[in-house]
Amino acid sequence: MSQAIVEFVRDIYKTDQFIPLHAPTFDGNEMAYVSETIQSTFVSSVGKFVDDFERKIEAYTHSPKAVATVNGTAALHAALYMAGVERGDLVITQALTFVATCNALYHMGAEPIFVDVSRVSLGLCPKAVEAYLEQHAVLDERGCVHKQTGQRIRAVVPMHTFGHPVELDELIAVCLKWKLALVEDAAESLGSFYKGKHTGTLGEFGAVSFNGNKIITTGGGGIVLCRDAEAGAHTKHVTTTAKVPHPYEFYHDEPGFNYRMPNLNAALGCAQMEVLPIFLEQKRKLAQQYQDFFAGTGFQFVTEPEYAQSNYWLNAVICPDANARDELLKVTNENGVMTRPIWKLMHRLPMFKDAMRGDLPVSEWVEAHLINLPSSPTEI
Repeated sequence: MSQAIVEFVRDIYKTDQFIPLHAPTFDGNEMAYVSETIQSTFVSSVGKFVDDFERKIEAYTHSPKAVATVNGTAALHAALYMAGVERGDLVITQALTFVATCNALYHMGAEPIFVDVSRVSLGLCPKAVEAYLEQHAVLDERGCVHKQTGQRIRAVVPMHTFGHPVELDELIAVCLKWKLALVEDAAESLGSFYKGKHTGTLGEFGAVSFNGNKIITTGGGGIVLCRDAEAGAHTKHVTTTAKVPHPYEFYHDEPGFNYRMPNLNAALGCAQMEVLPIFLEQKRKLAQQYQDFFAGTGFQFVTEPEYAQSNYWLNAVICPDANARDELLKVTNENGVMTRPIWKLMHRLPMFKDAMRGDLPVSEWVEAHLINLPSSPTEI
């Protein structure tokens, strides 16, 4: 089966060369816009392309305000800060995620609580969150408080794994009941919609990544999707060193971050946004090809939930068992077809090994069975 997968992927991409997991594609106006930026000399945080990129993201996602940042981790850090997460707080998230989710918490002095994911979405499970809170939390004058430690549980951070939206209505209901902020880690899900609404726009804030391996890229970059214009204006202020506008004085009225996206990166993003619909179309076509190939093989291709439209950022397949997973990883990579296991669960990493957590049976099962497959758009 492993060799058949190698041949199938090579046939899709029509090459005998190395096939990466997800490579950027630059067939539009990227060169022209980046060259224009260089010629203007406005390559850093001041320039027209940053504003243009933010407006394009707002128009596409229907977010009231989008604030561009230097990378996705910075976007998530800023979103958590704006949602009121403080040093010493606890934040519920999933152990099945990329480490950046937890790094953002660590560097603001908050601690993760790891809760299981759903088989429906591979993202944070609302039932598991509710069960953890019923057992370990209480509501008092401070809000949601952890019974054992007395720490405030301030937020819930679901991650839309591989671009597949989590069960947001149910998570929102849990957050309302327990007075928790919902901050969406939408790093992987530009172009994904939950019941017709773009991911990252249903929580208080959302954070998107434009790293080189994402569905569109700005080289490095991220964006904060804000729930309203007022929150967006404050987010923009905080992420631009909280400098008060003045013709020449330097006055900053609160602690801020230097998280501004450079104009050079935004120029690349503007060109990429022009071809995003084509990328999405091609990626859905690729996902269907994988789904058809794996039908009846004992390998289960991961499809979008019924309630959602996924960008299929990274295609994934569930292997019959751990041995089949290991063999597939070995054979594909030895033959120049890049595949990868899912990330190690966060509590298995040394810096988060002592974090509080609930039972994680689904997360552990997925960790042992899932492989990501080459997912670059096939035709542009």
